[in-house]
Amino acid sequence: MRVLLVFVVLFAMYGAADIVHYVDIAQSAGLTVQNVYGGREAKSVILETTGNGAAIFDYDGDGANDIFIANGTTLDRKKDAAPQLYHNDGHGHFTDVSKQAGFKAEGWAQGVCAGDYDNDGKTDLFVTYYGHNRLYRNLGKGQFEDVTARVKLPTSGTRYGSGCSFFDYDRDGRLDLVVSNYVDFDIARAPKPGQADECIWKGLAVLCGPHGLPLARNALYHANEDGTFTDVSEKAGILKGAGSYGLSIATADFDNDGWPDIYIACDQTPSLLFHNNHDGTFREQGAEAGVAYNFDGSLQSGMGVAVADYDGNGFLDIAKTNFSGDLTSLYNNEDGKFFSDLSLQAGLKARQFLGWGIAFIDGDEDGWKDLAIANGHVYPEVDRSPVGDKYLQPTLFYRNLGNGQFVDLTTRAGPGFSVLRPARGLAVGDVDGDGRQEIVIVNMNQTPSLLKNTGPRQHSLVVEVQGTKSNRSGIGARISVDAGKRKRIDEIMSGGSYYSQNEMAAYFGLGAITTVERLAIRWPSGLEQVWTNPGVNRRVRAVEGEKELRVLKTW
Repeated sequence: MRVLLVFVVLFAMYGAADIVHYVDIAQSAGLTVQNVYGGREAKSVILETTGNGAAIFDYDGDGANDIFIANGTTLDRKKDAAPQLYHNDGHGHFTDVSKQAGFKAEGWAQGVCAGDYDNDGKTDLFVTYYGHNRLYRNLGKGQFEDVTARVKLPTSGTRYGSGCSFFDYDRDGRLDLVVSNYVDFDIARAPKPGQADECIWKGLAVLCGPHGLPLARNALYHANEDGTFTDVSEKAGILKGAGSYGLSIATADFDNDGWPDIYIACDQTPSLLFHNNHDGTFREQGAEAGVAYNFDGSLQSGMGVAVADYDGNGFLDIAKTNFSGDLTSLYNNEDGKFFSDLSLQAGLKARQFLGWGIAFIDGDEDGWKDLAIANGHVYPEVDRSPVGDKYLQPTLFYRNLGNGQFVDLTTRAGPGFSVLRPARGLAVGDVDGDGRQEIVIVNMNQTPSLLKNTGPRQHSLVVEVQGTKSNRSGIGARISVDAGKRKRIDEIMSGGSYYSQNEMAAYFGLGAITTVERLAIRWPSGLEQVWTNPGVNRRVRAVEGEKELRVLKTW
């Protein structure tokens, strides 16, 4: 048995060089606007380090996924930059239409999440900022409007907004909104590099924080019938505790009870898991569930978060990126109540990189979710010091072997994975309509990357959803596929990765299987639907309550 396992691992590493082959097509695809975020050669405050996220979504309803990339500025405000909205021409080539679309707000943008908050059939965007966050309503015809004040979300005061997610926590058919905040930060009072113990790293004088800076508090906003939002953070139990350094958010049904829960990756404070009590309140149980610390109980600097059932046991697992010197956390969901950190056992052994964006993606379409991880250091100064770390770092690709093990295929995954980057946000989605996902990476103070897989194809099925009684985006819909004596599950989610939004569709790799026996969806409303023999090598849309699937594309 041991010999067989060794053979499987060796074959995955050396006998399957062409399983995936990613190339960076960003320049030829038109993703050419340079990111602006803090200093290039040195960073003096924590605000200059967190960077930006990206979203893949179809803003104009033409069937082709577009790309949104948040942007930033510099401390002297001489290089203010608005976000980019790239329109897809339908063939995977993009044009920057930001100004025409209404994205003109400059400043320290952070993360982005998508969802049709007003159920009008057009996907809206929420963008977090240092300052105040902004809700952009999609007006149609390529236009967005900042409606933050109109919907009664905060517009005064200063917050360090970070991750966000739309989700329907009370299952009333309207999308609510959860937002994490990083630190309670006053840029005018920020301590200088080297000023305190928290501002020394490996003997190097660096920017201060987050440890030593005031903790922030996260926020939950309930969607009202009149289109406005109400802050219910305290009432719902989100504010219990001493605060945190919250970064990325994932909302999903981790215990399979039909109600969405909240996971927040935190930096130097315990990560948080809020269990949905089904009555409008939540109970925080991160430590109890095993997802607050690493496998030996140590505190971590959590950055990004990805969610999928990587081992096929019917429960959604969590992967979390961390600061350099630590492993990528892999929390295996055992029974919906308890997680085990299996990062070491699973083979996620790289400690030397500082992780940000992360996504489960089935690159080889074999039905087992692989991992793509974006890395980059926080301190540009490390390149001029003897500490051994590097500012530019590789993006990693771990292949899922289907037996609970991952193998690092980074050096054999194509030239797209051979480039060193100052990466932050990462999002996955099909931008050229060929039925499999590309990878968008936001690179700090550089142009973005767009990684396309030109490796061999296998069979697959892609499912997008449209709610009727449930929220129009179908966020929270649980999708399962029975094929080849295996059940695969996925869930439609808003937000996640690091500050980013993956395409809201479920991708099921099938390998050599040519028949899907059963497709099932449990909608947020509670309705369950089943379709037999939905086909393969196609993209279908399931509309809540409709008996027939709509075939959108084939390949």
